[in-house]
Amino acid sequence: MFKATIDADTLKSSIEALSVLVDEARFKISPEGFTVRAVDPANVAMVSFELGSNAFDEFAADDCEIGLDLSKISDIFSVAGKDNKVSMELDEMSQKMSLHLGGLSYTLALLDPSTIRAEPRIPQLELPAEVVLNGKDLQRAVKAAEKISDHMLLGVEDDAFYMEAEGDTDRVRLDIPRDQLIDLRAGDARSLFSLDYLSDIVKPASKSNEVTVEIGKDFPVKIGFTIANGVGKIGYLLAPRIESD
Repeated sequence: MFKATIDADTLKSSIEALSVLVDEARFKISPEGFTVRAVDPANVAMVSFELGSNAFDEFAADDCEIGLDLSKISDIFSVAGKDNKVSMELDEMSQKMSLHLGGLSYTLALLDPSTIRAEPRIPQLELPAEVVLNGKDLQRAVKAAEKISDHMLLGVEDDAFYMEAEGDTDRVRLDIPRDQLIDLRAGDARSLFSLDYLSDIVKPASKSNEVTVEIGKDFPVKIGFTIANGVGKIGYLLAPRIESD
């Protein structure tokens, strides 16, 4: 059993945050809310998503797992208008989900969870540096880097967080000192990442006033932020590109 009503923007931003890495996902539903763990097809990035039952106006659920085509839900939002609430109800017999929003009623066939890639094990990394900053600052640096390169360095140096990209002839660097950050735990950190992935990840992150970035030396980066007034959270883990000498 699953029946819920939620703010449309909250559900839309949740689906968008997952869709930057995967087209379909297994949703684990319990009386406490939703969770999703997924890895992209190239095994380069993972996403972890949690949305508590208190993010919903109404929420009633038993333990179950469903498979959703995220692109279908995104398509619904693109034509649904400005209605600010979404109602959802699961029909377990037919394995279909009904959605009501913007005066429209949809019945979506669910995917068999066993046909979707298994939930990955998220590694527990203790990374030496942690930066907390506005998501728009992160997006600004990534957009500048995209003009000249396909990869980007993230690091901590001299009590500042820096983001740097270098092309064949050009270079761009943004330094954000401690006093312009929300928080900084300095440590030995310098890792190179694909801008294809970073640019996708910073799209949903740019809407957050407080994004946490954890980095090390040639280690994956962890990027996380909350949604739905703090009762939902999203985390990404992106593998580094190892620099050649």
